[in-house]
Amino acid sequence: MNASLPLNPSADAADGLPLPQRLLAVTAIISAIMLVVLDGAIANVALPAIATALQATPAASVWVVTAYQLAAVMFLLPASAMGERFGYRRMFAAGVALFTAGSAACALAPSLAWLVAARFAQGLGGAAVMPLGLALLRHIYPQRLLGRAIGWNALAVAAASAAGPAAGAALLSVAHWPWLFAVNLPFGLLALAACAGLPAGGGTARRIDGLSVALNAGMFAALVLGADRLPAQPLEGAALLAAAAACAVLLVRREAPRATPMVPLDLLRLRPFRLSIMASVCCFAGHMAGSIALPFYLQHQLGLGALTTGLLMALWPLAVMGAAPLSGRLAERVPTGWLCAAGALTLSAALALLAAGPQRLPPLAACMALAGLGFGFFQTPNNRNMLLAAPKARSGAAGGAQGSARLAGQTFGSLLMGLLFSLLPAAQALPIGLAAAAVLALSAALLSLARGA
Repeated sequence: MNASLPLNPSADAADGLPLPQRLLAVTAIISAIMLVVLDGAIANVALPAIATALQATPAASVWVVTAYQLAAVMFLLPASAMGERFGYRRMFAAGVALFTAGSAACALAPSLAWLVAARFAQGLGGAAVMPLGLALLRHIYPQRLLGRAIGWNALAVAAASAAGPAAGAALLSVAHWPWLFAVNLPFGLLALAACAGLPAGGGTARRIDGLSVALNAGMFAALVLGADRLPAQPLEGAALLAAAAACAVLLVRREAPRATPMVPLDLLRLRPFRLSIMASVCCFAGHMAGSIALPFYLQHQLGLGALTTGLLMALWPLAVMGAAPLSGRLAERVPTGWLCAAGALTLSAALALLAAGPQRLPPLAACMALAGLGFGFFQTPNNRNMLLAAPKARSGAAGGAQGSARLAGQTFGSLLMGLLFSLLPAAQALPIGLAAAAVLALSAALLSLARGA
């Protein structure tokens, strides 16, 4: 049997679910994705309290965040491949169950090592939820409504990202840190129950190659750790990045002959998909570099307080929330290449204005809102194009590639700012970093224009 053919061809022929089942399915996806994103944002706020309670150093407590990120980036593509192998609903529900069980283990953690291991388990669950949730949307909604479905998904992610720090701080003001993870349990169980409404797919006849999974995990682990250590420990960081490159070469050589590779080389041969992935990497890199540089600029250069800085930074995700549903609807009527280019150009212009160093609050607030609008108008139609450029049977691989592009861009953006901070005084690094972020967003716009309609 050809490994690229679905065992259940009728599932591909169907154009979405009937409306009552569609609502239950969307509830499962949105609630699970919001839970995963919200938990990631909340954990950052809790690090000082966790370090104090578990008698850990601040540097050691950072592993609470790093372990989650490592697990997510290492297993995005394998989780997507297993979704195609065993069925999207089955693997998505398994991801929700693992994330919920990991939350319980976090709440019960008696030591930092236990907590780090439980966070790693949460990251494994999140690695299945994020890409497979996006892939399932293609099977839940009719193709003509896919743009608005992705828009609502982006709205949920932006809302959870914006609400995370405030929700974590509010909960810590009335309860101990384990409750940050314990509150996930009822919501995780509800999301797991709602998974019954997800479409059942038969999966494919493909096999999961263990060595490819190991090479993929080693590549991303070395990439993330190398990027993190390069500014402070250049030799060790460079060695890890070289190991990541070696794993990448071996992985590509092993996967290239396969009809449905875990690393979606077959999809990257499709020009619209390839350009969308490249644009996503550039846009997320610019987004991350700007997100890192702006708090330093607002507090250290302009002398603004933490509250004012937080309010200004919140305008960015709030604008994404407003833009995402609208851009999803427009993507059903306007060529997505042009829409993505307009959004990335808007983001680039906002970052360039910020690099010029506005000093007053009104122009700062306007630039933040403009950046969020641009990012929202880029992200939703670009994700839609990635999904529709892939065959329906490869929707899981497309979702995994989208997640990998996002994480690769974020890693590059953070590495860029880390290098600038290590090489230059902050007063010089900040405007250069913001200008570089603007160039990266401009590159995303040009790639989107090259894709055209």
